[in-house]
Amino acid sequence: MYRTTTRNPFLRELEDNRPAATLIAQQVRAALAEDLGEGDRTAVLIPAGQTSRVELITRQSAVLCGRAWFDEVFRQLDPGARIEWRALDGERVEPNRPLCLLTGSTRALLSGERTAMNYLQTLSGTASRARLYADAVAGLPVHLLDTRKTLPGLRVPQKYAVRCGGCHNHRMGLFDAILIKENHILAAGSIAAALKAAFEVGDGLPVEIEVESPEELKTALAAGATHLLLDNFELEQLRQAVILVAGKARLEASGGVTLDNVRDIAETGVDDISVGDLTKDITAVDISMRFVAA
Repeated sequence: MYRTTTRNPFLRELEDNRPAATLIAQQVRAALAEDLGEGDRTAVLIPAGQTSRVELITRQSAVLCGRAWFDEVFRQLDPGARIEWRALDGERVEPNRPLCLLTGSTRALLSGERTAMNYLQTLSGTASRARLYADAVAGLPVHLLDTRKTLPGLRVPQKYAVRCGGCHNHRMGLFDAILIKENHILAAGSIAAALKAAFEVGDGLPVEIEVESPEELKTALAAGATHLLLDNFELEQLRQAVILVAGKARLEASGGVTLDNVRDIAETGVDDISVGDLTKDITAVDISMRFVAA
């Protein structure tokens, strides 16, 4: 029997702070309904009582993520299935490493394979991308943040994957923070008017405002801004903004962030960097699921 053990408290904390089991079950139920429809027409070729064993192998270096969604697929299709993991979410895995052993109804294994692997490969891809970014700014006091540029229906899982990769979450959606952007400012009439309205109706939510120039930054500061999103500032502008603000507001750099420039941006002294690339352009990790002898 394979057992997963670790002394890494970060990995254990991730396991203890996954999204709610009820949400995971709901998401998996919808994904299975999309794939199975009225039933798997190919799996019924296999005798109903047959059981099998499969093993998951990663074909490339990656950060593992998505175990709970993978498990839930087979829990819903075969409550008696047994899954024995060899790696935890957030753990780095190397090519050809076995990830888990799964035993259960052959029909369930065949019917659930694609849905389970879609979750595991996509979320591991997200976590692996986040780890590349986290490694790029290692040793610097900056938070790398995700955005709302997530795959439809996978926001909660992808934001969990970002944490597994060592980066951080921005707001979950439009409901848990106020982020005043260019069009909000235009609609409100001015930076000061937008901030005034946000402070009046914000109900204690965090308020952040986007600025596109040093002049707008000064205007926002004068209007009481405590969180500033510096949109597409050049590196020297970011350095000057850090000096000007001098800790009076939290500064977030955004726009055009890549693995090639993220460390340069971090070295300007900003507090946060938001990176759409963490969740937007993801390459699934190459993981294979193969039947093995019992």
